Amino acid sequence: MSETIAAIATGAQVAAIGVVRLSGDGAVNIADALFRPASGGRMCEQENRKLVYGGLYDAGGELLDRCLCTVSRAPHSYTGEDTAELQCHGSPTVLRAALEACFALGARQALPGEFTRRAFLNGRLELTEAEAVADLIDAESVEAAKNAAAQLSGAIAAGTAEIYELLQDISAHYHAVLDYPDEDIEDFRLESYRAALAAAEERLSRLLGSFERGKLMTAGIPAAIVGRPNAGKSSLLNALLGYERAIVTDIPGTTRDTIEEKLRLGSLLLRLTDTAGIRETVDDVERLGVERSRLAMERAQLVLAVVDGSTAPNAEDLAVLRAAERCPKAVLVLSKSDLEKSCEAPETTLPTVTVSARTGQGLDALERVIRELFPLPAVPAGEILTNARQAEAVARARESLRAARGAMAQGCTPDIVLTECEAAMSALGELSGRSVREDVTARIFERFCVGK
Repeated sequence: MSETIAAIATGAQVAAIGVVRLSGDGAVNIADALFRPASGGRMCEQENRKLVYGGLYDAGGELLDRCLCTVSRAPHSYTGEDTAELQCHGSPTVLRAALEACFALGARQALPGEFTRRAFLNGRLELTEAEAVADLIDAESVEAAKNAAAQLSGAIAAGTAEIYELLQDISAHYHAVLDYPDEDIEDFRLESYRAALAAAEERLSRLLGSFERGKLMTAGIPAAIVGRPNAGKSSLLNALLGYERAIVTDIPGTTRDTIEEKLRLGSLLLRLTDTAGIRETVDDVERLGVERSRLAMERAQLVLAVVDGSTAPNAEDLAVLRAAERCPKAVLVLSKSDLEKSCEAPETTLPTVTVSARTGQGLDALERVIRELFPLPAVPAGEILTNARQAEAVARARESLRAARGAMAQGCTPDIVLTECEAAMSALGELSGRSVREDVTARIFERFCVGK
């Protein structure tokens, strides 16, 4: 018997629609007690996944809402248990009253991620698919959403399952020959598996190689806007965001601290940091801001080095530019192109874009250059790793396969090779959830919202 859990599956704010979700052995009975179909009959008599219009009543029999209800019976439901959903008008007061009515009839409050955790435990989702649910909810770019949706459909699970089954077959063949020498079983020859193991290792290498892109795709690209005071950094931030986020004045040193905002450029998500102007100063507050600016530059994957294009570059400009050239990726942004230019741009190996924050000139070119610096990988949607747990498991599986192939090349006995193959199977089992520890799954589902 499974406890019946209930939660509001939609946000706490006022909305057009709000959903109360139930799962467990008593879910259909609770829906039956609280909801009366307008067409007559009872919810326990309704077909699975059929939306029914009617009245929602509290535990005392008073009408709360005119809404919709649907039931899905085990095992053909999201959680693999009996489930019910009340699709109400999105009043937080009504939703809370409906939830309290569910509690009064024996349900308890669902924990964060408990619906999806039950789906995993009941075999409805592999662990990578369950993690994709959270990634889909948290997606801040279309690329991240498409990748999560494909993972939810089993893109990673399918590929790694093939490798797991290969290793399982190798192990089973070896042990069958060892345990039943008198049976008519084909001789075990390691050499016959060499090509398959090499292909499996290559496939895991490609998957692992996608992780860096996956981190940037989900967390965003750390990007710092740097330059000397009054170079046009805050104006550039405001122009890129499309609204006045930072204070802009003609007084050098207006920005004393870092300002962070997110910016979507097509499929890219930038975590933009506008920094204090970098220069030598005796002002204690400004000096702290400059230190934070340098730290932001060191941590950034992308640096936009802003130089006032209307004046001759000075020593501070050149110092910022040389520092930017040492960063992973950087762009020289010549600002204030709407003003009369009186000098040549500084020499640099960085891509250079001329912009005007006032008129918007050059912003499209800047966005294009940034997208070219972070091209989409030639990897199908769903095959981009997006979290460290998955990457660590894939890395261990790959290293075990590499060790197995190394042992084969050195002429080691089959049992040594099989030990490495079984270690790879164990790592892949952790990836899919076949052999993951309880504390690991608890930590994974803690990141989910209540109601999912």
